[in-house]
Amino acid sequence: MSSSPLFGGWPVTRFAYALLIGVVGAGIVHIAILFLLPYLAERDAWSRMAELGEVHETLMIEGEEANRLLANPDPLFLAAACRFDLDEGPVRIHAPDRVLFWSLSVYDRMGQNIFSLNDRTASEGQLDIVILKPVQMLDLRHAFPEDFATSIFVEADLEAGTAVIRSFLPDESWRSRVGDYLRSVSCDPY
Repeated sequence: MSSSPLFGGWPVTRFAYALLIGVVGAGIVHIAILFLLPYLAERDAWSRMAELGEVHETLMIEGEEANRLLANPDPLFLAAACRFDLDEGPVRIHAPDRVLFWSLSVYDRMGQNIFSLNDRTASEGQLDIVILKPVQMLDLRHAFPEDFATSIFVEADLEAGTAVIRSFLPDESWRSRVGDYLRSVSCDPY
C-alpha cells in the first residue's frame, strides 16, 4: 500500500523526511555559527589594531596588515589609522603638512563608516578634524580653543572608533614623502 501523493507524486513520508533533514541541517549550521562567533569577533579590525598599538597612536598600515585591516587596499594609496576613545575627551586628528591627496574615514567600533572627507572638502586642504560627542561640543562652545579655528568638527554619538587616513602615492618616488606625511598625523585627545 503506498502513501497518498503530494506535490506532484512525492509521497508524504518522503516530503516529511526531506523536511526533517533540512531542519536538522539548518540547526547544525546555526549551532556551528554560534560556536564560531567568539572566535571571529576577536578578529575584527579594532582588535587587530589593538595588537599593533595603543589607543590614540597613529599606525602605518602597509603590506600584509593592509590586506588584513582594509577591505580593498588600493596599491596607489598608503594608509594610516588610529583608534580613539571619546570617553577620554574630544579627539583631534591633525597633520602639519600637505600631500597631493588625502582622505579620512571615521568608523564606529563595529566598523560602520560614520563620516568621510578629503583634502578637497577640508579647510585649505589641511587635515584638521575634531571628533567629539554632542555633549562635548556643548562644553567646547563655552570655551572655544583658538587653535581649533580652522578645524572641522564631527559630532558622533559613540564612545570609541577608528580613523583611517589614506594618501595618494603617484609612484614609488613619492613613497617616503607620503609615508612621512602619514607618520606625522597626530590623533590626540583634547
